[in-house]
Amino acid sequence: MKVSEFVEFCKMEVAAGEKSLENEILDGYCCDLLSEVMGNAPVGSLWMTVHGHQNIVGVALLRDMAAVVITGGHDPDEETIEKANKENIPVLLYEGSTFQLCHKLFEKGIGK
Repeated sequence: MKVSEFVEFCKMEVAAGEKSLENEILDGYCCDLLSEVMGNAPVGSLWMTVHGHQNIVGVALLRDMAAVVITGGHDPDEETIEKANKENIPVLLYEGSTFQLCHKLFEKGIGK
């Protein structure tokens, strides 16, 4: 499934990285501990986190993520948006919880 399709399905807001919304979501990963994500997130994942600081872009690049979703109504820093646009990393905003978004991802067949 493409990031753009999942954005539409979940009614998410795109905060950055609009040029890369055709990335393919191969898996999902939810974690707020950056070192855990760096070491274990599968390539091509949709990463769900509450973090909004610019380090999420670096981690997403390191793990070749499809996109990063900031959940729970949290917002990214302006520096994060700038860096994500520069690196073409989609940063999405989801008002609901990470748990709810994981369910939607699984519902679409990702991670089965």
